[in-house]
Amino acid sequence: MAVECASEMDAVPTDCFEYFWDQQGEWVEQPNKRRGGESGVQRLISGGRLLYAKRQIGHIHRSFLHPFGRPTVLRERDALQGLRSLDIEVPELVFCGARRGPEHQWQALLVTAALDGFVEIDNWYAAGERERHGEALHERVLQTLAQTLARMHKGRWQHGCLYSKHVFVRVDGEGEQAQVRIALLDFEKCRQRLSSRRAAAHDLKQLRRHSSWNDTDWQKLYYLYRTVFGSPIKGL
Repeated sequence: MAVECASEMDAVPTDCFEYFWDQQGEWVEQPNKRRGGESGVQRLISGGRLLYAKRQIGHIHRSFLHPFGRPTVLRERDALQGLRSLDIEVPELVFCGARRGPEHQWQALLVTAALDGFVEIDNWYAAGERERHGEALHERVLQTLAQTLARMHKGRWQHGCLYSKHVFVRVDGEGEQAQVRIALLDFEKCRQRLSSRRAAAHDLKQLRRHSSWNDTDWQKLYYLYRTVFGSPIKGL
């Protein structure tokens, strides 16, 4: 399915927007009110595929370029496209659109495909996968994560809400032949910074606070990160 996007001056084809706007599924994130509007996420089945639809009404962010407000899904769309261009695994963008609804209020949609085969990294640990696969593979998990984050930051992208629950891992195979993949998600606050160091400092400090790694694992992750990023991060 083609991706359709809307800016403040452009509207998506009505039939495409209406199709997803009218879909109803299980709420995986109940609508909550913030940023002057409301936002929630539903799980949908469309065309035999498992999708996640972020539905927003009046949910905007303001910036220097958009002082009057812009639907946050458009910022998330920009991040998904920018990170994918850096070969960072993120959810596949299926549809993105925004339109003016009743009383000139923004209605916005971001529809992405499920990350097949990936699990939240904290759940991966909880399921005993580290012990099952062994420490050699666990180090490869940390190395792949470090490479992913360093590549994102060298592109000056700051995730903005980098908690371990936004880090997903997939391991295919066993032993030395096993393939490790890392994916990131939830880019509502993602943006490009003027410098890669600022992006890195913000995200790594946040991840350190909102993760369950012990000091030994964190230092290993940070060491692997620095070998790719190339310079130390102040305060870590």
